[in-house]
Amino acid sequence: MGVGLFVGVWVARYLGPARFGSLNFALSFVALFGSLTTLGLDGIVVRQIIKDSSSTFSILGNTLALRLGGAMLAALASVVIARLIEPHDHTALILVSLIATGLVFQAFDTIDSYFQSQVQSKLTVWSKNIAFLLVAGVRVLLIHVKAPVWTFASAGVAELALGAIGLVIAYQAYGGNILEWRTSRQVSIDLLKQGWPLILSGMAIMIYMRIDTVMLKVMQGDAAAGLYAAATRISEVWYFVPAAIVSSVSPAIMRSKVNPSLYYNRLRSLFSLMILTSVSIGSCIALASHWIVNHLYSNTYAAAAPILAIHIWASVFVFLGVAQSPFDLSENLLRLSLYRTVAGAVVNVVLNCLLIPRYSALGAAIATVLSYAVSAFIANAFDARTRPIFFLQLRSVVPRYILGAP
Repeated sequence: MGVGLFVGVWVARYLGPARFGSLNFALSFVALFGSLTTLGLDGIVVRQIIKDSSSTFSILGNTLALRLGGAMLAALASVVIARLIEPHDHTALILVSLIATGLVFQAFDTIDSYFQSQVQSKLTVWSKNIAFLLVAGVRVLLIHVKAPVWTFASAGVAELALGAIGLVIAYQAYGGNILEWRTSRQVSIDLLKQGWPLILSGMAIMIYMRIDTVMLKVMQGDAAAGLYAAATRISEVWYFVPAAIVSSVSPAIMRSKVNPSLYYNRLRSLFSLMILTSVSIGSCIALASHWIVNHLYSNTYAAAAPILAIHIWASVFVFLGVAQSPFDLSENLLRLSLYRTVAGAVVNVVLNCLLIPRYSALGAAIATVLSYAVSAFIANAFDARTRPIFFLQLRSVVPRYILGAP
């Protein structure tokens, strides 16, 4: 992540806000269709292989076939729709077309699901990190030779291609043979039946994570999208923190479900830790936003500082949302989690329509913070099953002497 941020900042400085905005528009636009490639099958494939190892080749073969079909459909849809909404922006169309081809290589993440089922994720890490480091070097070279913007999109596709090749080589080295995979219409139908809620959830997540850049580009132009993308690269780099913490404490929380008092106390402690961590990060980044932007991106991106100072507060609700995942899993509320995500996506689009014309990228940042608040916090108050979580989250924000001790 450190190397990615460093190289990403270097690319942004070289391209400038307008061209950087055009590149990030294409990346965000194609990402909106990414759920058609993954099809929500990651966890399902892992579970099915663990449950019935004798069907491994059938599960992997059908998953790869479905994902390749979904990738081609997603690539075609992204190019066609981009042409409809930006018919006169030839640069955007070229970038979207290039980046969309990378979706085909993402289908080979099917092998990663197999490695997860065998507790061999290190093979995925090696494959993808080698590809990332090689292409990071290529990006630096492109900066030095003053390459055009489309070459940076091509570099992203090359990274996905190298990662896919690395996964195939790792699978072969592990003793597998991709030619042994087979397909079955019935297995494919069963997989799609299990994955459709996660497809919708993935689409909703991508909408409220990436639609800001797309709408900014369409409504305010490339420069506004570039400033916004520069700010979000800094604020979103912290999102690995809650994932790391929650993955460590989730087993202890879920095991304590037999003792309700201990169960909710541990959840409250986790929410409090998340608030403390996210508010500390948010305060430091917001106060130093001008210094950070000027030193990382140069004065060309000075207008990104107030955007960063606002957008960083979305991390508070991201941290709370990730902290809620052990509860959602323990209580089997994944479908309710989908509804919250969809609500957040709808709120984000509506607020973008209202705020971007008036406040440009600042409006998009405000819309993001409020939509994350709806999805990860406010929506919990509207369902009896999650209302206890809403009050736990509230107590982690508001001093106890106001709400009273639980």
